[in-house]
Amino acid sequence: MFLDPMSDPRPARRTTTAVATLWRKFRTWRGERPFWAGAFTMTAGLPIIYFPYTDLDLQGIVLALSTTSGAGSLIIGVLLVVLGLTLWFQQQHRVFAGIAALLLSLTSFPLANFGGLFLGLTCGLVGGSLACAWMPAPDPGTVKRSV
Repeated sequence: MFLDPMSDPRPARRTTTAVATLWRKFRTWRGERPFWAGAFTMTAGLPIIYFPYTDLDLQGIVLALSTTSGAGSLIIGVLLVVLGLTLWFQQQHRVFAGIAALLLSLTSFPLANFGGLFLGLTCGLVGGSLACAWMPAPDPGTVKRSV
């Protein structure tokens, strides 16, 4: 059934077909869940976690954001990443995860260095809003046609 790759006169076509098949499977997987909501929510957690534990060097001026918000930032950031994964793999909990992401993002503003310098705050608000707004596609058998 499988031929030696050297004997196939068109190895590039087989690779292209495999890539197209993987891309089609990914698009199907992505279409069945609030993909972008999860991506934005996970992205929101990263700057919220990162900024309290690093120093920014602005052309010789060191900006240290390490305050007492370190533990709060870590908890909020990890929870946002977990909520993003929940949106990807547990779609039935999308409304809870969306509302929790909205509340955590708003809470990160005073607790986590202005919500990760507004990057985490903005991504969290967009991701939570997308999660609350997402609806699964209706089953083709249950859709009634009006004549």
